[in-house]
Amino acid sequence: QVQLQESGGGSVQTGGSLRLSCQASGATYAKYCMGWWRQAPGQVRKGVARINTGDGRTYYADPVKGRFTISQDNTNRTVYLQMNNLGPEDSGVYYCAGGDAAVRGDGFCYISAGLYRAWGQGTQVTVSS
Repeated sequence: QVQLQESGGGSVQTGGSLRLSCQASGATYAKYCMGWWRQAPGQVRKGVARINTGDGRTYYADPVKGRFTISQDNTNRTVYLQMNNLGPEDSGVYYCAGGDAAVRGDGFCYISAGLYRAWGQGTQVTVSS
């Protein structure tokens, strides 16, 4: 099993930046996807960004393209989410997730949350206007 621990949430004003971190521990997989989901109050959890930890390919939801960057440090088994130009619509609890079942044969990372078996506890991001 993989255990995930997020950190880095907080409160910023519109236009500000935050960087989230997700530290993985436990089992390792040759083919694995990790990603970030966010959930605003009263809304469903939505995928934000994913990364294939094997080849580094990244995928982003349309609302965050050009503003968020997902990256990884394989040595430390850490995935980051750099969030720039934040707006109130970015507020919510951000969850890190990982899954070997999320990797398609060609390396694409599926966005379906059900394919990600490991989840962190979440970290709150609040953007005020």
